[in-house]
Amino acid sequence: MQIGKTFITSLSLTAVLGLGLGIAQSPSVSAAGPDYYVAANGNDSNPGTLSSPWKTLQYAANQAGPGSTVYVRGGVYNEKLKITKSGSAQQGPITFSSYNSEAAVIDGTGLSVSGTEGLIDLTDASYVNIKGFEVRNYTTAKSNVMPVGIYVHGAGGFINLSGNKVHDIKNTAAPVGTDLLGRDAHGIAVYGTKAPQSIHDVTIDGNELYNLVLGSSESLVLNGNVDTFAVTNNTIHDNDNIGIDVIGFEGKAPDAAYDQARNGVIRGNRVYNISSNNNPSYGKKLPNNSNSAGGIYVDGGKDNLIERNYSYGNDIGIEIASEHAGKATSRITVRSNMIYNNRLTGLAMGGYDKQRGATANCVIVNNTFYKNDTLGDGSGQLYVQYDTQNNVIKNNIFVASSSNVLIYNEYTKNSGNIVDYNLYFAPGGSTNAAWTWKNVTYNGFAAYKKGTGNDAHSLFADPSFVNAASSDFHLKPGSPAIDAGSTEPDIIGSLDIDGDPRVRGAAVNIGADE
Repeated sequence: MQIGKTFITSLSLTAVLGLGLGIAQSPSVSAAGPDYYVAANGNDSNPGTLSSPWKTLQYAANQAGPGSTVYVRGGVYNEKLKITKSGSAQQGPITFSSYNSEAAVIDGTGLSVSGTEGLIDLTDASYVNIKGFEVRNYTTAKSNVMPVGIYVHGAGGFINLSGNKVHDIKNTAAPVGTDLLGRDAHGIAVYGTKAPQSIHDVTIDGNELYNLVLGSSESLVLNGNVDTFAVTNNTIHDNDNIGIDVIGFEGKAPDAAYDQARNGVIRGNRVYNISSNNNPSYGKKLPNNSNSAGGIYVDGGKDNLIERNYSYGNDIGIEIASEHAGKATSRITVRSNMIYNNRLTGLAMGGYDKQRGATANCVIVNNTFYKNDTLGDGSGQLYVQYDTQNNVIKNNIFVASSSNVLIYNEYTKNSGNIVDYNLYFAPGGSTNAAWTWKNVTYNGFAAYKKGTGNDAHSLFADPSFVNAASSDFHLKPGSPAIDAGSTEPDIIGSLDIDGDPRVRGAAVNIGADE
């Protein structure tokens, strides 16, 4: 667990912003290939038409070419699907799609896992769409192999994974040795394992991932040489490790210069009930109370935007950190998110000890943090850990839990960070609220401001939410957060949590809601 200004510009995100939706756009083409059909009662000797379909997904994958669509009729397909062929910019993508509203299920029951292997597995493929499948029951009890629901690896681009339901992907092996490793799985994984060729222009949109047993791995991950991606509108819940993870420095790419997932957007996702507390990879005695799993996590990635997400009921709402000594997670913007009722903290940044890496040149702006630190152990709403450099923390609402702790920073390796234009509130009132900054604890808002020099333009007041008890954190008319923020167009973005304009007139609200 891990517990400056952004340099994500219109230039670095051009490919992922597309039409303003944050989704990687393939070149506009007309599909040139035929449509094919697969049905559970088909036959691979058939011509693959609607009236005379093929039987197996793999046979269809072997036949389909650029511009083709493979429609899969409702039914259960107990097989792996290996995709190594590509579509093209000229003729169009190869598309695998469930047929109309029929439930096409790819089921891994009883299938073996070899190394890191996907039930749907794309190797060095480009211009491929996977749409509308239920992907389930790919499991193992063996150590040092990794089942994945949908696995994209090697190099390639213009991959679209949308509208899929991925669940019950599990590794139930006993962890190996004292380091508790060897027990891993993913729901969806994108590994850029070549260089300089990347995996690029990846869209992961509108999927649901749940009931995953992940060991030391993640529900949805982008790792290594992955450049330009959009993770949007997914629902990820009830898994035993990290929800969304963007990773660098793990050696997935053969050249360290390319070994960071970058230039991505994580937008409009809902992540909840993510916890490592019953995960034996974090301690074999269960529950282990590790509280280590982030809803959304950037571990060594760079130049990524995290906005307009809901993250709640997790161990940690959002993390931006690096587990690798001497390496920094950098230029991450976290804005206009609702982050509430997470166990350890709302947002964690910096290395979790002095042997870890740094968080540098990141922006945390216009988020609403409400009563995270539900454990009450004092990690607060913002957990600033080891080696934080030149980060900007502005326009956020921080409402403390019963601990009354708002910011907790026990490390003195903290330089160039700007904290201002925030709104704070705690159930114990201004004098009982607590901030720890560079390992000095301040009780009371006035003492904190005087002692740190932070938050000269910030407020301590009840933000006046519409209905916090029902998780409605929109602002009532007359809220002190209205028009009290800092208007900085280069960091605040154009839209709030609901997609409404962020700037109305000359003023900007504090928090996620405009």
